[in-house]
Amino acid sequence: MKRLVAATETVAAVFLLLIALLTAANVTLRDLFAWQIPDWFDGTKLLMGIALFWGIAVATYHGSHIAVDIVWEHLQRRGQRVLDIVAGFITLAFLAPMAWMVFSKVLASGTQATTDLRIPLMWFTAVAACGAAAGAWLALARLWTLVRGDDEADTGGEYGATDGP
Repeated sequence: MKRLVAATETVAAVFLLLIALLTAANVTLRDLFAWQIPDWFDGTKLLMGIALFWGIAVATYHGSHIAVDIVWEHLQRRGQRVLDIVAGFITLAFLAPMAWMVFSKVLASGTQATTDLRIPLMWFTAVAACGAAAGAWLALARLWTLVRGDDEADTGGEYGATDGP
């Protein structure tokens, strides 16, 4: 499982790096030579979609997404665990159909392509769909570790050493 999580983190980071490099290169070329990279805008949008899906997968597994813990912080350890399990079920209930719909988008993209270079959109949506699927699988893995009760070992031990606030 650690290898899958590490690979997911790496994929998300690589696509963020590609976005930064493509943007920086385009700005430099535009300012110095009055020339821009063909499809740089479409490319960065598509790469951002990929990075977002893979980032959602990482954040879901680690439970590090943006959350308001006003209720969770005031619960005892058992209540926190129950709330985390309920939240895990809800997250999985949203991510699994989303992954299915993104894969449907891959199949429906047909011959759509970028504006300048005519790069097929299918390749970008396929990589994004893999990220959406990774999100659903990692949500299931996190939920499984929460239900089994060994969440401290796998997801960073969010419960701490005490039973309450």
